[in-house]
Amino acid sequence: MSDLVFRDARPDDIPTILVLCHGGDARGADTPPLDPATLADPAYRAAFDQISADPAHRLIVVESAGEIVGTLQISVLPGLPRFGMKRAILENVHIRGDQRGNGLGTTMVQWAIERCREDGCGIVQLTSNKVRLDAHRFYRKLGFEQSHEGFKLML
Repeated sequence: MSDLVFRDARPDDIPTILVLCHGGDARGADTPPLDPATLADPAYRAAFDQISADPAHRLIVVESAGEIVGTLQISVLPGLPRFGMKRAILENVHIRGDQRGNGLGTTMVQWAIERCREDGCGIVQLTSNKVRLDAHRFYRKLGFEQSHEGFKLML
């Protein structure tokens, strides 16, 4: 894992990030195929620009041998509880299928945790789809606790 390069994503990384996210879709075999024609949709660039413009958010890609093999997003939220403790949210942690099981995920999440610590966060939290039992084991192995129930309301 010593050849890994962690960097902020660039606009030309958007299609690769979308492919990685699609590959980790929790629906598994029921996931609809990814239509390559949609990868250039301007909505993705608009979202990318919004993330990039806000210093509280980082969209990261991880390269190995010059190829993107993983991605994640870190968002830092200020809060009043615990004397104004900042909290970080890890979102869209995805690894290329042929790279799973080799320690890359552990390295990526530990790298992200260290960035959160450096930013003064007192907690790192994430959500994971209930059907992703392997992911749940992975996060528990890294010290995350399943302390809360998550709720989502699709709008």
